[in-house]
Amino acid sequence: MPGWFEQISCDLGAAWAIARKDMKIYYIKPSILVSSLLFPFVMFLAFAIGRNAPAGTLLPGLLAITLLFSASSIEPVSIPIERRTKTFDRLLAAPVSVRAIVLGASLSGAVFASAIGIATTAIGLVAFRTGIIHIVALLAGLALTSLCFSTMGTLFAAYRTENVGEVMSLLNLVRLPLLFISGVFIPLASMPAWGQTIALLSPLTYAHDLILFAFDGTTLFGPVADTAVLVLATVLFQAVGALLYRRSRE
Repeated sequence: MPGWFEQISCDLGAAWAIARKDMKIYYIKPSILVSSLLFPFVMFLAFAIGRNAPAGTLLPGLLAITLLFSASSIEPVSIPIERRTKTFDRLLAAPVSVRAIVLGASLSGAVFASAIGIATTAIGLVAFRTGIIHIVALLAGLALTSLCFSTMGTLFAAYRTENVGEVMSLLNLVRLPLLFISGVFIPLASMPAWGQTIALLSPLTYAHDLILFAFDGTTLFGPVADTAVLVLATVLFQAVGALLYRRSRE
C-alpha cells in the first residue's frame, strides 16, 4: 500500500506540473483562441438565429459546443509544436509514467474549458434571462465534459506528426459530426432510429443531456447515467491515450 500510494502521489504531482506548463505557454495561442472561442460561437449563431426555441434549451447547446471545442483544442496544438521543438521527446524520456503525461496534458485543457464554460454560463444567464435549476448537475457537467473532451484531444494528439493542422483536421472529422448526432442542434426525438442509435455512442449526447437537466430540468437518460457515461468515456480515452503514448516512448 505505501508503494501504491507513493506512485499515485508522484503521478498526480507530475501531471499537475505538465498541466501548469501547458497553461502558461499555450492558453493565449491564436489558433487555440479561434478554435475554442470564435468557432463555437459562430456555429451556435448559425443554428440559433431564427429558431423559436426557449432560452433554457439554447444556453445548454451553446455551453456544450463551447466545452467540446475549447477542451479538445489545447493538446492538438501543444503536442505537435513540442514534437517539432523536441521538448516532447524529453518529456517522454523523463522518469514520469505515461499515465501522468496523458493526465497532465488533459488537465490543462480541462481547466481551460472549465473557465471558458463558467464565463459562457455567466454571460448566457444574463443574455438569455434564464436560471439554473440544478447547480450540482451544472458543476458536474462542466467538470466532466471538460475532462472528457480534453482527454479526447490528447488522444488525437498521439498521432505522430509535427504539423498542428494535420491533428486538427483529423480531430474535426470527429468533432463536427458529433454536433449533429448528439442532440445539440437536432433533438434526439426528431432523429430516425439509426440516428438515435448512433447518438448513444457519443459522449456529447450525455454531456448535453446533463447540462440541459441543470438548466431546464428535462433529461432523457437521467443525471446519474449521464455522469457514469462521461466518467467511463474519460477512463477509456485515458487508457487508449496511455497505450499510444507508451508506444511512442518505446
